[in-house]
Amino acid sequence: MTLLTTLAAFVVALGCLIVVHEYGHYLVARACGVKVLRFSIGFGRPLWTKRYGRDATEWVIAAFPLGGYVKMLDEREGPVAHEELGRAFNRKSVWQRIAIVVAGPVANFLLAIALYWALFSYGVPGLKPVLGAPPAGSAAQHAGFAAGDVLVTIGNEPVATWQDARWVLLQHAVQKSAVTIEVRPAAGGSATRRLDLSGLTKDDLDSDFLLTVGLTRFQLQMKPVIGEVVSGSPAERAGLRADDEIVAIGNQRIEHWEEVVKRVRAHPGAPLVFEVRRGGALLPAIAVTPDSVGEGGRKIGRIGAAPRIDRSALAELIVDVRYGPVESLTRAVLKTWDTSVFSLRMLGKMIVGEVSLKNLSGPITIADYAGQSAQGGVASYLLFLALISISLGVLNLLPIPLLDGGHLMYYAIEILKGRPLSDRAIEIGQQAGLVLLITLMAFALYNDIYRLIGG
Repeated sequence: MTLLTTLAAFVVALGCLIVVHEYGHYLVARACGVKVLRFSIGFGRPLWTKRYGRDATEWVIAAFPLGGYVKMLDEREGPVAHEELGRAFNRKSVWQRIAIVVAGPVANFLLAIALYWALFSYGVPGLKPVLGAPPAGSAAQHAGFAAGDVLVTIGNEPVATWQDARWVLLQHAVQKSAVTIEVRPAAGGSATRRLDLSGLTKDDLDSDFLLTVGLTRFQLQMKPVIGEVVSGSPAERAGLRADDEIVAIGNQRIEHWEEVVKRVRAHPGAPLVFEVRRGGALLPAIAVTPDSVGEGGRKIGRIGAAPRIDRSALAELIVDVRYGPVESLTRAVLKTWDTSVFSLRMLGKMIVGEVSLKNLSGPITIADYAGQSAQGGVASYLLFLALISISLGVLNLLPIPLLDGGHLMYYAIEILKGRPLSDRAIEIGQQAGLVLLITLMAFALYNDIYRLIGG
């Protein structure tokens, strides 16, 4: 994955979500008769400006791209001509102001619904939820899971793909509850297992919680033949190439690719001696030093080489999930709702300390995910867009001054009191909101840098 791909994917995603959010504010403001002075994508010095429409609204692309705003005619921000007082934002009823403010987050939710609807209608490829052998002594083994079990329902919710299964299990894991799972064993028939997730800690949730409980995805038995070498990786620097067959590592014979992975992961930063067959001939021993990267609070080795995959065998593990237009819409709405509620639940658990603040992500991590999803294809990227759009909508509805939710909080107080809050009260709230947002951004950026350094 190139830096250019990551940056392009991030800019496109960010631009799309900001435009949709601010356009929601813009459309409802116009519908309520408010004059819009400026529609800005980004903050700071304008890089591009154009006036358009009967109100000569200024359309701007600004230098700092992390956000945007719609500036409306408002007596609190400057003098307003007498003939235009009826078009000022502050002169509108509290219900109209609520509609204008809430329109931005609603636009993000509608975008997510539209994306999910398109994906469910067209078809979303995914891995079949087939289990590998659970590790000895794990919760999954004690529950009776076995290699080849296909997950059918989790807590009465059908799962068609491994991605579905992981999402449903994550919700139960956060609640630390036991869950009943219906499986189709490899021998046929149907069986029910009960998996206890109550023992998971917040550190487990920070890492791969499924691995902690012993639910592993079925892995193809791949030959130890390299299919791809990442540019600039330890494998490339050592001279390994695509189609090289790894015969042994450190005098230990290698039969399957999984053995390569185990050996490399167990030796972060430590040289390993590879015996390699290329074009039928054995090469002199090749020393490869795996990079040391962080995963789940520990260091693992990585050399930047991927196996050659048997495409026909892999195709048997892929399922294309597709629904009719009406069912797709229903599922899209439910998916958006479930994701929004789960996001709020996670935020609540972060506040009370049940979930680590390490789960907060900033622009660097989001950019990385954007690049990875773009590399995965159109469907993967659109799923990423839908998820980030929901996150943006939920974040903006939080009752924090400076955010849309903060304004909604002010309007709710205005309805209860029968009059608006004083300018001083609003000013204090804005200052407190600014401090809180800067603190959250600092945590998120720290997590980004920590992930970047730790791999």
